[in-house]
Amino acid sequence: MPEHPLDNSSIALVDACTQASLALLENNLTPHGILAAKPTKAAIARRYTRIFGRDAAICVMAMCGSGVRSLEEGAVASLDALAAQQAANGQIPKYVDPEGQDADFWYLGCIDATLWWLIAVDHVRRHGTVAPEHWADSIARAIHWLLAQEHQHFRLLQQNEASDWADIMPRSGYVLYTNALWFEVKRRFALPQAEDTCNHFNHLFNPFQRDLHEYHRARLLQHYARRGRRDLDLYLSFVNLAVVGDEGDVFGNLLAIQCGLADRPLAHRIVKAIGAAHAHDPYPVRVVLHPLSEAHGLWRAYMGRHRQNLVHQYHNGGIWPFVGGFWVMALAKLGLRTVAWSELVKLAQVNALDEWRFTEWFHGRNLAPMGMAGQSWNAATFLLARRALQGDKAAW
Repeated sequence: MPEHPLDNSSIALVDACTQASLALLENNLTPHGILAAKPTKAAIARRYTRIFGRDAAICVMAMCGSGVRSLEEGAVASLDALAAQQAANGQIPKYVDPEGQDADFWYLGCIDATLWWLIAVDHVRRHGTVAPEHWADSIARAIHWLLAQEHQHFRLLQQNEASDWADIMPRSGYVLYTNALWFEVKRRFALPQAEDTCNHFNHLFNPFQRDLHEYHRARLLQHYARRGRRDLDLYLSFVNLAVVGDEGDVFGNLLAIQCGLADRPLAHRIVKAIGAAHAHDPYPVRVVLHPLSEAHGLWRAYMGRHRQNLVHQYHNGGIWPFVGGFWVMALAKLGLRTVAWSELVKLAQVNALDEWRFTEWFHGRNLAPMGMAGQSWNAATFLLARRALQGDKAAW
């Protein structure tokens, strides 16, 4: 473990988490791909024993390049299983049954499964052993489906609310998280108008630019987005007609750094703002800085379903260790290595709780463990974060 500031006990913990992460991924692997979580009774009841487009894709990036033969093969199998159930219009499912008997596309269309699948496909084609033509037809159809949802001037994807990873949050229209991934897809597959996507991304989600677009609809959206905005160093979580999200979307902002959309000064301001809000304390990382209460204008009745998205819970301010991996990667990308190593240790600590439970998420205030045990992408992003700190080019 070169160039690290860790003491012996921290090194041992990081090494233990590395081994536990690899073991969890192997245990959650089926012949058809990686399950979202350990197949407990609760996980089976909530369909976490499926191959999810977004979960599996993130896991694939850690499995590919792991040097573990079963995981290397499982990475390809996971992407194959999702491609096998691809819709005729090109959409990748939210999840598929590992036996190939079921594919789910969510209520309003799961937009990010297709984005993550494409990113993972590119990752495996660059760092794995598949032939260049593998998935070629599925790639073309997936990109075609996404292009059909791109605004013809903004070059940003449009979506309904509650249709990405935060699937019971009211983000809609142009969504930060989704469009960070869209730019990454454009970059990886050399798609046209990537520069326009980057330009509009930085003007709509960060509307306090000195230069305004000539396009009158862009100027109008920027005008609306400025009203009453807080956290001026963070991108807005979404921009829609006369309504925006300023709850402080940590994951979307971290992806903007990871995908190269935020320039270096802004990226440092984002990291500083997240740190100032103590979103990484005691464990990385809370995914919303200002959770939406039931009195908030953006509150939706579905957010209270199963009492799940209440304040400081789930997508509405809960602590998600898998997003903590992206926090560490952002710190590493910005050269903040001492802090990044320290945060990696905290990530190992939170995964180790309850005898390496790899808990899905924790309450943002009382730290109660919530969600499923044995969450695969917790293990995956820990491994990716460690690789990023070690300078491994296969980390992203």
